Amino acid sequence: MPELPEVEIVKQSLNKKIRGKTIKKVSVKNRNLRFKLASNFEKKIINKKIDRINRFSKYIILKFDDNSGFVIHLGMSGTIHLIGKVKKNTITNSSFYHSPNLPKKHNHIEINFEKIKLIYNDPRRFGYLLIFKNEEELKKKFTNFGPEPFSKNFTSIYIYNYFRNKKKNIKSFLLDQKFVSGIGNIYASEILFFCRINPSKKAKNLSLNDCKKIFYFSKLVLKKAIKQGGSSIRDFKNTTGNQGKFQKNFKVYQRENLNCLKGGCKGVIKKKFISNRSSFFCNICQK
Repeated sequence: MPELPEVEIVKQSLNKKIRGKTIKKVSVKNRNLRFKLASNFEKKIINKKIDRINRFSKYIILKFDDNSGFVIHLGMSGTIHLIGKVKKNTITNSSFYHSPNLPKKHNHIEINFEKIKLIYNDPRRFGYLLIFKNEEELKKKFTNFGPEPFSKNFTSIYIYNYFRNKKKNIKSFLLDQKFVSGIGNIYASEILFFCRINPSKKAKNLSLNDCKKIFYFSKLVLKKAIKQGGSSIRDFKNTTGNQGKFQKNFKVYQRENLNCLKGGCKGVIKKKFISNRSSFFCNICQK
């Protein structure tokens, strides 16, 4: 599943390609996504102009000039493909997941602009598109979400107070969108490595200094990932011609049984399942 940095890259791609453009035609081949696509989806977005493209957590938000719009969540396997109508581009995927080219199957939604079209592809159909009428309705969508790592509300004090008397382990909290929005499995493992915190450690046992590390390295790791184009699990470029490179800098993720990369540490990277998710950590320097 794409995490905050990868979704940010998709948002940036959409900003370059479709911002300011008007929707000319909408074709829906399959409404049965994670949440069934609204029966009036086509009617609600046709002839609307894309005014802004934002991101919150792992969600892409396309706003029209009347403050209505729709939210896209890519789920486990969703991708957005951008195809030029005049000059056919060979690489269509706006992200770094799955095929770089438009697949022949599972192209559920097609949104046409004047010189380009957007296609939503999703083999597993865990993603969805959700219409909102105005800003207030959009905010309700994210009522139960915690702050993003880049938010002014995400502070070391917020983290410390949140963790008081909490018995759940820290890795599970980093994946809990009610605590912090946007961090997924890959970056949670990387953040905890830099913090030198074992993913199984109970949140209530974390010191204020530990919380300061989580605050600092959450921002640092995610910023680096965005700067490097996200994590490209497969080796290809997206529609902007860029390639995700952060996977080349993984310190622990998918490095099971390899030596720890911390200078002077003789530890080995171990893999453990926490909350049914794979966690990677150094058996020595992560306490």
